[in-house]
Amino acid sequence: MSDPDALEDVALPERRQRARGHDAARAAILSQVAERRLPGAILLHGPQGIGKATFAFEIAAAILTATGDEDGHRVGEQVGALSHPNLFVLRRRPKDGKGYYTVIRVEDVRDVRDSLHHTRGRAGHRVAVIDSIDDANPSAANALLKTLEEPPADTTFLLISHRPGQLLPTIKSRCHNLALRPIEAGLVRAVLAEHDAALTDADLDRAVALAGGRPRRAFETLALEPESALGALQAWLSNPAQHSTAAALQLAEVLGANTQSTELSFAREMLDDWMADEARNAAMQGGNRMRLASANELWDKAHALFAEADDINLDMKQTLVAIFDAIRKHVSTTAPAPAEFQ
Repeated sequence: MSDPDALEDVALPERRQRARGHDAARAAILSQVAERRLPGAILLHGPQGIGKATFAFEIAAAILTATGDEDGHRVGEQVGALSHPNLFVLRRRPKDGKGYYTVIRVEDVRDVRDSLHHTRGRAGHRVAVIDSIDDANPSAANALLKTLEEPPADTTFLLISHRPGQLLPTIKSRCHNLALRPIEAGLVRAVLAEHDAALTDADLDRAVALAGGRPRRAFETLALEPESALGALQAWLSNPAQHSTAAALQLAEVLGANTQSTELSFAREMLDDWMADEARNAAMQGGNRMRLASANELWDKAHALFAEADDINLDMKQTLVAIFDAIRKHVSTTAPAPAEFQ
């Protein structure tokens, strides 16, 4: 089965099978594997592009090796080819014509469920990787929930989610929840160097700087022109109040010119990350309730503006201008007062 989210010339998650970082999560699951106390379902959640799918296939290979009758090398080869009879993968499927379905459909879930109820093809545990559960439409999600409520024996589901807050609470309650986080910059750099030893230090520096701990984003950066507006956005976000209104207008003009561009998608992720970090930092301050309330209000406003632009095809340039203005207002009203006035 092909991966609808695959990047050109980048190895698929099932072929890599070794995720950089995530050491604590890895140790916890491998301990469960060794003690033969695996949960029926594990929800691997965290930001998109941090290696959750690669991690899932790494864990799948470990489970199949530990419970089966073949060595790790042989199992790894079969997982990489998606040919192991005890491995099941659920993704958005290709259409009969060109492209992929936009969702995981109920019939896709039923196909996997029916396969799991057949006689197993080999000794050992079975593993079903759902990549990602976010793609399941409501009917598919409910069908999967029924399977999780009455799971086949000796089967573990590995569910991948980039947006766990949007999942059915009943699905989350049936899973052992495991949060994965962005990885260290040095590990992102190692992933890129392993992918292409010919990358220059300048290429690596640029990709790692924009990656924010997400290897996938680093790969996407390599595909962009070095003079991309994303570098300018990164500089603007480092101190929004310091830059002129004209700088924000210019950024909005460039990024909003093509609503289908990789640059815009990337920029929206960068804005999401900045706002999430701002809210997190405000919460960690404890006493600064005004900053936290403003950060939460900024988050809600920005997402409402993007949703409105997407739903009724509003001018993305104006949407970005409004969001940049809201960020500048948040920063200017919540910045600490100079020392002489405190």
